[in-house]
Amino acid sequence: MDLELEILKEHSRHQAVRITHWIGEDETRFAALMKLFLSGEQRIVQRSAWIVSLCGEQHPALITPWLSKIVARAGETGVHNAVKRNSVRVLQFVEIPRRLQGRVANLCFDFLQNHTIPIAVKAFSMTVLVNIAKNEPDLKHEIGIVIEQMLPYGSAGIRSRAGKVLKQLSK
Repeated sequence: MDLELEILKEHSRHQAVRITHWIGEDETRFAALMKLFLSGEQRIVQRSAWIVSLCGEQHPALITPWLSKIVARAGETGVHNAVKRNSVRVLQFVEIPRRLQGRVANLCFDFLQNHTIPIAVKAFSMTVLVNIAKNEPDLKHEIGIVIEQMLPYGSAGIRSRAGKVLKQLSK
């Protein structure tokens, strides 16, 4: 399969799932996908982000060696929202190494406090922060404060996720 051609052929859930199944647990195929995600043309990067997310959800071990590059890509200025959304989405499914927890937490806090960031990115960021807080209980208070400040202005999706996150933080 010519991965780049397949990504460009069609932008649909069906195509993203088909490519995800083709990659499976194959590290070489996943590396080819990551090459496109990290340095491809904008439309390819956008579309490959969704596939990276689906692969990471199904096979989290594939993501682990690429975590620092995924986090760096999500934090780049001017990157498409699809990259941010799918990068943070995939972080929900993996164990974030201690060495990256600070960078990931800062990225997620930045997303939560930025009014131009889409709702899905904020919702995924809350979940990632709660997952980090399981290992770093000192973060719980700070996460709670940021979420409480968002609630009065949040959409229904943000309020729903915030309620679940605040409940998890109180445990």
